[in-house]
Amino acid sequence: MKKFTINLKSVVLACSGLVFCAFCASNLIDEEALYVQKKLTDHYDISHQGADVKQYELYVTNNGFCRYKRHFSNGKIEYFSFNFSKFKDLDYYGTVKNGRLFMRTNGEDVIVQTYNDKKGDIDSMASCLSIPLKDMEPEDLAEVSARFHRMNVQLAAR
Repeated sequence: MKKFTINLKSVVLACSGLVFCAFCASNLIDEEALYVQKKLTDHYDISHQGADVKQYELYVTNNGFCRYKRHFSNGKIEYFSFNFSKFKDLDYYGTVKNGRLFMRTNGEDVIVQTYNDKKGDIDSMASCLSIPLKDMEPEDLAEVSARFHRMNVQLAAR
């Protein structure tokens, strides 16, 4: 009977540990996504996105997607999306004052869609996503890159 009680306690402890780890991993991804979302939104450079872009949407979701949508004044919409499990690396070209952030994937894993285009609606794939940023310090870029990599690892472990 004593052996059964010890085994039962071990099983209950292991199950509770698994449940706790599952919720911790979910919370970590939420935190990483919120941080990256805030940094990219706060430092987005509206003046360098193009004169004919009237609105943009930029989302980093807790289920592992980065989504970027641009609405043009002529009605055209460009939509870019990739999953962080396909994320490879991050490059920034420019100065602290302004530049472009290139999020690169392992292959052609960035979904590119256009709507309401005069040439027709186009669906294609790309290997990077480019976002204009301003006032981005090197420390901020390093932190965003580290969080992207952590999200990649956490999503791969799911």
